[in-house]
Amino acid sequence: MIWPGVIAHYRKYLPETEGPTVTLLEGNTPLVPCPYLSRLLGKDIQLLAKVEGANPTGSFKDRGMTMAISHALSQDCTSVICASTGNTAASAAAYAARAGMGCFVLIPGGEVAKGKLAQAMAHGAQVLAVQGNFDAALRLVRQISSNYRVALVNSVNPYRIEGQKTAAFEICDALGDAPQFHALPVGNAGNITAYWKGFVEYHRLGLASRLPRLLGFQAEGAAPLVLGHSVPNPETFATAIRIGDPASGKQALAAARESGGQISAVSDDEIREAYQLLADKEGIFAEPASAAGVAGLLKLSSQGFFSEAGPVTITCTLTGHGLKDPDTAIGLAQAAVTIPAEVEAAVQVMRLEPVAEPSPSPPTPAD
Repeated sequence: MIWPGVIAHYRKYLPETEGPTVTLLEGNTPLVPCPYLSRLLGKDIQLLAKVEGANPTGSFKDRGMTMAISHALSQDCTSVICASTGNTAASAAAYAARAGMGCFVLIPGGEVAKGKLAQAMAHGAQVLAVQGNFDAALRLVRQISSNYRVALVNSVNPYRIEGQKTAAFEICDALGDAPQFHALPVGNAGNITAYWKGFVEYHRLGLASRLPRLLGFQAEGAAPLVLGHSVPNPETFATAIRIGDPASGKQALAAARESGGQISAVSDDEIREAYQLLADKEGIFAEPASAAGVAGLLKLSSQGFFSEAGPVTITCTLTGHGLKDPDTAIGLAQAAVTIPAEVEAAVQVMRLEPVAEPSPSPPTPAD
């Protein structure tokens, strides 16, 4: 059976939206075992990555956008608006195009990865580069949507959270229960809020026997929830979480507290190491911000955090595909070597050994 998208599949757990559903068949993303990273985390720990880069526009944003755009269309809106560090822009533009709606995207000038910006432009969005950071862009779109006929589709839109909670449903469905821990990066903090909502709802319905402890991770240079105050000039190479004043910050802190988990910070070097481990050892190419969750787990493990007796299952959200930020991938990779079009030149760089000539067959003894 063809997967119908998150609204159709989880309709009875979602708010009703009148009119047609705007979908690109998002959701149903793989939960991939990570054996190498599991061994690094410790004995009896199984880490599974929720690979949200497998969504139609390459990020988890599609789960919420199908809900937000469907609701906006049911309200006879003809255009939508968002502030974005990239993934929301790409998703909003794609779903707006699908719905036949206009899309306006405000981005922090010069701070959006090229892969994400290219997507938004390809889908026909009107992109405005703000002379300021993401937080300034979000303030603008909130003011505009309050005073003009355009629907705001950032995660402050409750329909976004409703759609994004379906990732927690999928994890429980795949495992047959909730994991003991769930880790994820934290930027504007809507996703950790959504996951907690999803896990709690499944638990209340008796579809999961336990609730996981949520472990959220921010970059050290953009860690307002860890510091306890906004960061006027957030800095991190992981652009998706370069946010100094998260719109869903209070809800995220509540989710971490209620789950018995925490929100902590990791350095850019720790994020880079996790980013490369995912690609080199697990074969999973995720955007830099995705790796913050893995970096945080490795850091906590080194501090003896995971000391529970018996098998421990940890799931970790990888928020977006690595092609969202090609510059980072190329910058961290081994440079290409230019060679002439000759076999000898190629194998010299590769340091390949020639195939040994087969030994001659022994003579057949005479009768």
